[in-house]
Amino acid sequence: MSLLPRTAEEFSSAEYWERFFKKRGEKAFEWYGDYNKLCGVLHKYIKTQDKVLVVGCGNSELSEQLYDVGYKHLTNIDISETVVTHMNQRNAERRPGLTFHQVDATQTPYADASYQAALDKGTLDAMASEEEGALARNMLTEVGRVLSVGGRYVCVTLAQESVIRLAVEHFVQRGWAVRLHCLREESGKDEDSFALPVFVLVCTKFRQPMPTPILEMCLGEDGAPNRLTQVAELLSAVREHQAYSVLRKRLRTSTDTSSNLSLTLCHAKTGLPRYTLTVQDSPPGAKVPRSNPFAIFIVPQGSETAWLYSSSEGRRQLATSANFRRLVIVAMHRNQEYTDMQAVQSELSPMVMDLAPPGMPENQQVPFLSVGGDLGWREVVSRGVSDLSGDYCVENVRGEDGELYRRLVFLSNAALVQSESRLVSSNTASTHKRKNKKKAKPTAPPTASTSLSVDSGFLCCAHHEIMVAGLAMLGVGMPQNKEVPVSVLLVGLGGGGLPQFLRDFVPRVTIEVVELDPVVLEVAKEWFGFRPDDHLTVTLGDGLDRICALEKEGGRLLDVIMFDVDNKDSTVGMSCPPAAFVETSILQKVCSLLTPKGVFMLNLVCRDSALRKSVLERVSTVFPTILSRRIEGEVNEVLLCSRGENDTSYAARILPSLTQAAKNLQSALCSNNRSPHIDIAELLKDMKIA
Repeated sequence: MSLLPRTAEEFSSAEYWERFFKKRGEKAFEWYGDYNKLCGVLHKYIKTQDKVLVVGCGNSELSEQLYDVGYKHLTNIDISETVVTHMNQRNAERRPGLTFHQVDATQTPYADASYQAALDKGTLDAMASEEEGALARNMLTEVGRVLSVGGRYVCVTLAQESVIRLAVEHFVQRGWAVRLHCLREESGKDEDSFALPVFVLVCTKFRQPMPTPILEMCLGEDGAPNRLTQVAELLSAVREHQAYSVLRKRLRTSTDTSSNLSLTLCHAKTGLPRYTLTVQDSPPGAKVPRSNPFAIFIVPQGSETAWLYSSSEGRRQLATSANFRRLVIVAMHRNQEYTDMQAVQSELSPMVMDLAPPGMPENQQVPFLSVGGDLGWREVVSRGVSDLSGDYCVENVRGEDGELYRRLVFLSNAALVQSESRLVSSNTASTHKRKNKKKAKPTAPPTASTSLSVDSGFLCCAHHEIMVAGLAMLGVGMPQNKEVPVSVLLVGLGGGGLPQFLRDFVPRVTIEVVELDPVVLEVAKEWFGFRPDDHLTVTLGDGLDRICALEKEGGRLLDVIMFDVDNKDSTVGMSCPPAAFVETSILQKVCSLLTPKGVFMLNLVCRDSALRKSVLERVSTVFPTILSRRIEGEVNEVLLCSRGENDTSYAARILPSLTQAAKNLQSALCSNNRSPHIDIAELLKDMKIA
């Protein structure tokens, strides 16, 4: 590797190549691959009877090998006198028809249209950095002159962006067809190979310039061409292949427990994402059996947002339980069809060895793991666009518990489920049944989504359950409060599951929901069975504006104010709520709107420990009593904040009283003919003082 040029400028100088070839001597330096690697694509575009101009031939064996397999009309040119003399001497007896000439590729003596092909291996790369690309453009112009109509310029290149842009734009402007092949590196050669892949650029000269550019990308020598419309698209595709090649080399030569490397595999024809692969290595000291170097885990459709698969902590736990040296976790994408597990395995198998850990034998069998051998099930029932949140989809999925669920997902953050509700058959009565975390045998999905309805008595989100359980702090369900109304202000509608649950099961409750996005309200009505009435109203607008307006109006106090609103700014370490909602001035307004025993409930999702500490400090300056309940396997925590007494012992006195309060609330929720799927006592038992 010490023979590689140190700088791009050195790459293109005649003096460098003089020194290079004198030092290299007899041993051919196969620049960017040898004949065996290139022969497939070369034979595809260059016929044996073609007159071929080999530009910048060097002392490569490529021309000799082409000559030996029948290419007898090769003209080899190079700027180096040393290499030309050497190559002529080397081939004088064995290949008398193979000639080498010292010629400047930018000014050749050959007639117009005198060659059917021009072959370039690395010469364009060497010239492109000289004189701001002028030298390379002169060479390409000269190639275009000596090629006949239908002739091809075949260039082996590493496709550095500036180089490939120069060449492609040059030929597109002249109406030539441009095709680029990305050659796959052979398995088992990663230690000595370049990190970057080798590309072969094929540019075809037409009699009349094409009215619209012909730009195509192919994977491998025989890959089907993917038609592109702009040079920028081609450059983007090159970058993706290069990034994958670098990632592949990194994976094949090292392990890293903390890196969480991932890549997306796209459909070859449509370009749409099809699989996302995340690599999880076991810790260096893990006791992994030698027979378990590598495995692929297929995440069931609809489960990719689960903590176990979507978070780094969850994936580490999954890898630990699987007990393989390297586990590749595969998530399937929406809007893609997957026949069955066998088809998915067949599709992924050609790439498996690319991601294998260092030192794994090439003949090693790689197991595909899954949950119950099933792909899961997903049905997208609606798509749309929100002016505020972008593209969204509503989908039905089958959970690992065998139940069916409906989800709202904004595609700008496809790993996050915005809202989720459990589905039941429209003609099946809902019965009391706790959440069953155990995996159930897969059941056949319904034939039509119209036969399903939302179960309003089942809350899918754990933080919603905790918010409901927090009503115990108000004494809801206590005998003395039996006829006392409960007023709730909820900021953030989502699919409407939480407010509907409150309306349907909490006695004498009235709820006002504030929702910023009118599209979310329409989705909730159409797909999540949301039905406002006199006890459940919706105000469209900004939650902060509504808080300020209520304070300004005065004369109305609320028993509960809930913030369950996400943050659209992904650059902040707090995804719920937006930072403005926990500013001291807003918290003070919230406090002033609560009754003396009122409760402020906050769904807090904050990965930044310093930011979380800051939020808690601000909340505590306004609310002396804060109870906190973290959600297992998630970042969410729910804060139950009370005006209470300005006494640190007040919160400590609340906790013991919650046991009886939980029983009273549970009884109140079950007072009508329907029983919700919720266990208040279980939800409150892990409540802590914040």
